[in-house]
Amino acid sequence: MSAPADDLTAADPGNHQPLPDELRGRVILVTGAGDGIGRAVARALAAHGATVVLSGKTVSKLEKTYDDIVAEGSPPPSIAPLDLENALAGEYDAVVDAIAETYGQLDGLLHSAGILGQLSPIEHYPMPVWVRVMHVNVTAACALTQVCLPLLKKSPDASIVFTSSSVGRRGRALWGAYAVSKFAIEGLAQVLADEMQPGNVRVNCINPGRARTAMRLQAYPAEDRSALPEPSELVRPYLFLLGPASRSITGRSFDCQ
Repeated sequence: MSAPADDLTAADPGNHQPLPDELRGRVILVTGAGDGIGRAVARALAAHGATVVLSGKTVSKLEKTYDDIVAEGSPPPSIAPLDLENALAGEYDAVVDAIAETYGQLDGLLHSAGILGQLSPIEHYPMPVWVRVMHVNVTAACALTQVCLPLLKKSPDASIVFTSSSVGRRGRALWGAYAVSKFAIEGLAQVLADEMQPGNVRVNCINPGRARTAMRLQAYPAEDRSALPEPSELVRPYLFLLGPASRSITGRSFDCQ
């Protein structure tokens, strides 16, 4: 069941202080693990004991994350390349089959991968770009979640975390397909959270906010990047939502900042 309102008020994901081995024994799949927030969270999950499955479309970037995790003395991760824009159904199945064969379990799924598309008025928004953004940010995330669910439901304490945005809660001019995709993600998470109850799979959204990432640079090219937090400064709420501290919380949307 979802946590009562007073428990949610008490929960403070941003100030969560995880124990050094808080995530030990958990296997967590992270998309977008080769860059930005996905990479930072993957490293943080591993640093707190999780075995992380690194997914993304650029193998060289995933290998860099892999090397960093191993160099930090964390549990060795594995790499599961997946191009969300072009992957066929069998490729999604292959990722989950490999996880099941290698680990026999899956306890967490973080959807960090996504694309911005184009900042443009709806009147002039290119429909091919619209379709691409909606596919990568929503349809592919749903498809991956769907194939992961049977394995997640076997976990005694599983967590799915979708990446949201402030423009996915209140639309703003020019944000086009990206904003609409994040509204859709919020709805998908709410529907799935309700479908998973009662049960051991919780589903939440998280809005990372401003961060020094490539997507932020694409959206705000003239912004002073030195004023933005590094992705590594934003990992605590993710550790909270993907670890045992949030066991009673589902169907909610949180902000990192």
